[in-house]
Amino acid sequence: MKENTKLARSLSLPSVVVFGLAFMAITTVFSTYGIASQLSHGMVAGSYILALIVMLFTAYSYGQMAKEYPVAGSAYSYAQKAINPFVGFLVGWSILMDYLFIPMVNYLLFGIFFSAAIPEVPSQVWIIGLLILVTFVNIKGVKLAARANIIVIAISILFILIFCILSIKSILEGTGTGIIFNFEPFFNSDESFSLIVAGAALLCFSFLGFDSVTAFSEETINPKKNIPRGLILVTLIGGFIFVVVSYLSHNVWPDYLSFSNPDSAAYEIIGLVGGNVLSTTFLVVTAFVAFGSATASLASASRVLFAMGRDGQLPEKFFGKLHTKYKTPVNNIILISCLSLSALFLSLTLVASFINFGAFFAFTFVNISVIVLFFRNKTDRSLKGIALYVVIPLIGALLDLWLLVNLDKYSLMLGIIWFVLGFIYLLFLTKGFRNRLPVIQYKESG
Repeated sequence: MKENTKLARSLSLPSVVVFGLAFMAITTVFSTYGIASQLSHGMVAGSYILALIVMLFTAYSYGQMAKEYPVAGSAYSYAQKAINPFVGFLVGWSILMDYLFIPMVNYLLFGIFFSAAIPEVPSQVWIIGLLILVTFVNIKGVKLAARANIIVIAISILFILIFCILSIKSILEGTGTGIIFNFEPFFNSDESFSLIVAGAALLCFSFLGFDSVTAFSEETINPKKNIPRGLILVTLIGGFIFVVVSYLSHNVWPDYLSFSNPDSAAYEIIGLVGGNVLSTTFLVVTAFVAFGSATASLASASRVLFAMGRDGQLPEKFFGKLHTKYKTPVNNIILISCLSLSALFLSLTLVASFINFGAFFAFTFVNISVIVLFFRNKTDRSLKGIALYVVIPLIGALLDLWLLVNLDKYSLMLGIIWFVLGFIYLLFLTKGFRNRLPVIQYKESG
């Protein structure tokens, strides 16, 4: 590896966890609660537990691959090295939908919330302002981004803590169910378990971003230990927060059919337990979370492009170049920010529909990569080895594939179009698969 293509190791385990939580945007539990509540007939907490179990299987496989290949590029690098460079390219191309469009979603949400609060200022002004700030922070380097995300996560957790305390107080005063310990948010014997499954299929999207920490493998201290630990911690912490908030929300407002608007159900619940002050605070917190998620997702996307550029699968002189001072992929950061300007005229629904396909496609192949490595390396053929490196990732792959094929028709349609475009580019790049894709030979640096 050339010296100018080495990323500096500066991230500790806490920094890695903060990046993952910032990408996930833990206050997502509020924005999805109303829809999930109606879909699961009030059993949102149960759906979150099922979704957490599903995501832990894939988080485990990501951890195994991070131990084997502690390099930037995430799912792209794993599939490329474990399965095949062609498969790796298509996985990398697909996951780009996830990484490229998540910053745009956050810019759109920021514009929507603040233009609603201050209608005199157009949403486009808010979008451009946040985009410039996020781009600047990323160019300066992941250490600055990590510090900024610590503030974002701290504010998010503080708000969630206040919400939980006020919710418990309201319940004890007789609001909603009037009881703290209630099993119905997890499972209602009068309802079908299939409703929990339907809710979980939706709420798995709340966990998207836990895998973003693997994109920082080359910038993490002791990545073979800290990246797998970070993956599991991010998934568990996020899942715990989602379950607690949804559990209390149900007990505060058990009638899931009485929301004025399911999309804004959280505002009604927050207003009920904390009044206008807490509702206004929620808008401010959402703005901070949008900044944190956009910062983390832009950082991750720029490093996936860097890995593909460094390998020569995208033009290396542009995508595989690092800033001489900051050691960040500046070209990629600026390119993604320019693409994100599409938030000025695209709708939130259209942008969000792009995200899901690439994520679950990549998750499936990360699980498959663990299985391929097991049979290729021919190590630990004990029952324990088969369970750890075949059975667990196989379950993860099947669950992710199930979620992929059950996406809405728009997500599938747009995802397939993006995939076909990537396949055509791959044909061009390899002259109809006659030429091999260049693959970097990784050597770990301290």
